[in-house]
Amino acid sequence: MPGAFALILTLASILGPEQTPPRQYTARFTASRPAVDGRLDDAAWKAAPWSEPFVDIEGDHRSAPRWRTRVKLLWDSTFLYIGAELEEPQLWGTITTRDAVIFQDNDFEVFLDPDGDGLRYFELEINALGTVWDLYLPKPYRDGGHADNAWDITGLRSAVALRGTLNDPSDRDRGWTVELALPWRALAPTGESGAAPHGGDEWRINFSRVEWNLNIVDGRYEKARDPDTGRPAPEMNWVWSPQGAVNMHLPELWGFVRFSDGRAPRR
Repeated sequence: MPGAFALILTLASILGPEQTPPRQYTARFTASRPAVDGRLDDAAWKAAPWSEPFVDIEGDHRSAPRWRTRVKLLWDSTFLYIGAELEEPQLWGTITTRDAVIFQDNDFEVFLDPDGDGLRYFELEINALGTVWDLYLPKPYRDGGHADNAWDITGLRSAVALRGTLNDPSDRDRGWTVELALPWRALAPTGESGAAPHGGDEWRINFSRVEWNLNIVDGRYEKARDPDTGRPAPEMNWVWSPQGAVNMHLPELWGFVRFSDGRAPRR
């Protein structure tokens, strides 16, 4: 597969005029393993750059997100580390059962396609309560794929830290941070053994945030409802690399993450 950075001009030439080329991020190797406590205050994290702020899933022709979201990544021989910062004035969460449909709450989501072929990829979602949904897809839904919800990221470490009070409409919150450590050995297609990447390797990765409009009813948060249908009003979808459609399962449009270990890439 050609290098991601070399593909950007080609992608720009074939994508529609309103579709932004996939974003890029260089993940640095760390010799200092961060503590997974959700706070992102380890020295290792301070050396990792933030990504660009998230945009609407459909791209820049849609309104900019109301609250800032950004991510940073690190890696070592055992884990891929992901840190996320989500501004949020109304910290809210309800789901406590693992592998429930977490995006029914406000959430943060990760999508990973290690070999970049658009097949055999992974998804992880987490809410402000720290509840996780992880799943494996052999191919996208549009191609007849079916999610394997029984699949788990074995050895996953995850934590959230709240900057405010959860489920308390009486105050204004600042937001929440997410910290994840995903073992390389778990991030391999079924039947294969996982291994850490080498310096210069590239993966297709994207990050998403689902945000619901909330009202305060009888001192508690409730989803805003469409006055015509009575159903919850549509959620907002904010992402790192825009998809051009309200569909995260277009892996060919995910961003490129290059793994840097400070050495020249393999030839």
